[in-house]
Amino acid sequence: MTSPSSSPSTATSRQRLSRRLASLSPIGRGLLVCVTIALATTFIADHYGGPTLLYALLFGMSLHFLSEEGRCLPGIEFAARTVLRLGVALLGARMTLEQVGDLGLGPVLTVLAAVGLVICAGGLLARALGLHRDLGLLTGGAVAICGASAALALSAVMPKNDTSERNTILTVVGVTTLSTVAMVTYPLLVGVLDLANTQAGIFLGGTIHDVAQVVGAGYIISEETGDVSTLVKLVRVAMLVPVVMIFSWLYRASRNSEGKRQVPMLPGFLVGFVALVLINSLGLIPESVNEGLSTLSRWCLVTAIAALGIKTSFQKLAVVGWKPVILMVLETLLLLAIVLGVVVFGGLGS
Repeated sequence: MTSPSSSPSTATSRQRLSRRLASLSPIGRGLLVCVTIALATTFIADHYGGPTLLYALLFGMSLHFLSEEGRCLPGIEFAARTVLRLGVALLGARMTLEQVGDLGLGPVLTVLAAVGLVICAGGLLARALGLHRDLGLLTGGAVAICGASAALALSAVMPKNDTSERNTILTVVGVTTLSTVAMVTYPLLVGVLDLANTQAGIFLGGTIHDVAQVVGAGYIISEETGDVSTLVKLVRVAMLVPVVMIFSWLYRASRNSEGKRQVPMLPGFLVGFVALVLINSLGLIPESVNEGLSTLSRWCLVTAIAALGIKTSFQKLAVVGWKPVILMVLETLLLLAIVLGVVVFGGLGS
């Protein structure tokens, strides 16, 4: 008696699937895996809640074995680099220069000061904890600017070595987790401090790491708070441009001194980001197209983080210990203290 698993129809289906997979280009096979993870994790997050990027990262890590064999590796590398940079560039479609101007000078200066102080403190705290300065700068940039998206953008212009991808994964996991905790706890703190809607918006937009969590926390309180918090967050996202340029210059100089391949002074994805902001500011992008670009950006980032997850193993993360976690918590608390101090004691937004 023939078992179902060995039936002619099943065997034919397997042969067809094998032929289709074999017909895909080397990049297509790995990219298809990453896109499939993105689809699955987006479905889960949309229907059951939770951070999509974190889901994609964990799903990818469960398929780490794919990075150890050649057929999928080119596509995984393509997703982790090219698709990532495309997603960061498309973030520019979310904002305009007018939005930045509507906030006024106070919130903008607060964001500028907080971003600079947290990134510098990240480098110093990392050295104090016995960690490499690069990890401190990466985590500081992610905490100060826009969470996982900033971590991915900054890592794209930082030197590649045996620990760079692990550091990126650690940063993404850490800031995503801390951002989710902040989305739940910071609105409670707003109530305790009895902040006005505008003050609450400046506080939430200036302290929570990821855009999605800022929106969630802001509109929990009120529509006005949600609008203000989103605008403040977009100002922090805009800081990605000068910070990535500074990082490019920093590591370009470092590689030049070592005689290694130069890092471009102005990465192509950053040019795309600035161009989209300017085009969107002029009102040349229709709303439907703008929404499409924002959605495509999100899909690119989820696909890229799935690829980074595939390239990372739990064993490599386990050897790092708790020091990077402590580092990101300290950076988060510093950002909280700076913004809250300006809002409460400086009277910003009152």
